[in-house]
Amino acid sequence: MRHYDSVNRILVTGGAGFLGSHLCEKLLNKGHEVVCVDNFYTGRKENVAHLMSNPYFETLRHDICFPLYIEVDRIYNLACPASPVHYQFDPVQTTKTSVIGAINMLGLAKRLKIKILQASTSEVYGDPEIHPQPETYWGNVNPIGIRSCYDEGKRCAETLFFDYHRQHNLRIKVARIFNTSGPRMHPNDGRVVSNFIMQALRGEDLTVYGDGSQTRSFCYVDDLIEGLMKLMNTPDDFTGPVNLGNPAEFSILELAEKIIELTGAKSKICFKALPADDPKQRQPDISLAKEKLKWEPSVQMEEGLQKTIEYFKNLIKGDSR
Repeated sequence: MRHYDSVNRILVTGGAGFLGSHLCEKLLNKGHEVVCVDNFYTGRKENVAHLMSNPYFETLRHDICFPLYIEVDRIYNLACPASPVHYQFDPVQTTKTSVIGAINMLGLAKRLKIKILQASTSEVYGDPEIHPQPETYWGNVNPIGIRSCYDEGKRCAETLFFDYHRQHNLRIKVARIFNTSGPRMHPNDGRVVSNFIMQALRGEDLTVYGDGSQTRSFCYVDDLIEGLMKLMNTPDDFTGPVNLGNPAEFSILELAEKIIELTGAKSKICFKALPADDPKQRQPDISLAKEKLKWEPSVQMEEGLQKTIEYFKNLIKGDSR
C-alpha cells in the first residue's frame, strides 16, 4: 500500500554506482519512486538490474555535465568517479562532473524549489594535519596534484551548494563521506578494500603502498546509506557539512592481514612506493552526526568485510547477484 501524501519522486545521480545503487534500493524499499541517472562511466547496469522490474524505478542514461529537465521532489547528487584509478583516468572530466554537474543539479533544484543533497568526500580534508577530522577543519589540499581533480572539484561543489543556499535560499544538505565498502564495489576501482579482496581471492600477493602504517576508517555501505537518508530528512536549518564514516581506525597493514585471515588465502604482503598526496591518516569525527542525525555506524569492520568478500567470491564465479 503506497501512501501518496508521503511518497516522493527522488532523483539519484550516479544511481548505478556502488553507493547510488544501494541508495536507490533503500529508497524503493521505503515506498518512494526513484529515477536513477547515470552515464555508466563507472556505474554498472548489473548494480541496478535487480531493480528494473520494480514499476517505481526508472533509469536514464545521462551525463550531468549537461542540463537535465525532469520533475522530481528531491535530489541526491552522487555522480562522480570516486576512486583514484577512475577519477585520474580523465581528470578534466572529473572536475567537470563535480563542478558543472553540481551547477546543473543546483539549477534543477532551484527551478523545482526542492531539497538537494551533495555527496561530498573526506578528500576535502586532503592530507590532514588535524586528527580526527571535524567538519570545522578547512583541510590541507594540494591544488595542483594528481588527486586535485577530485579533491578540489568536490571542494568547489561544496562552495556552490552553500552559495546557492545563501543567494537563492536553496535547501541543501552536504555529506562528507569517508571510506566505505561493501557489495557492488567495482572490482577494478583501485580502492584498498576491493584491491586486497580481489588479490586474496585470486591467490595473489597483497600490494601495500608505503610501509602500511597509513590509516583509514572503513564504514559498511548499509550504515552509510542510512546516514545519507537521515541527513536528507533533517530540518531545513541544518545544512551540514556533516561527516559520515566509521571512526574505528585501522592501518592498511592491519587491513591486509585481516583480509588474508578472512579469505583463508595463502597470499603474502608486498610493499610498493606510496603514491603522491596519499593521506597518512583518515578518521572522521562523527560528533555532529551523532548529535544532529542520531546516527553512528553499527556494522563492525570484520562483519562488513565478510559480506564484501562473499560478494566478490560470487562475482568471480560469474554471479554478481
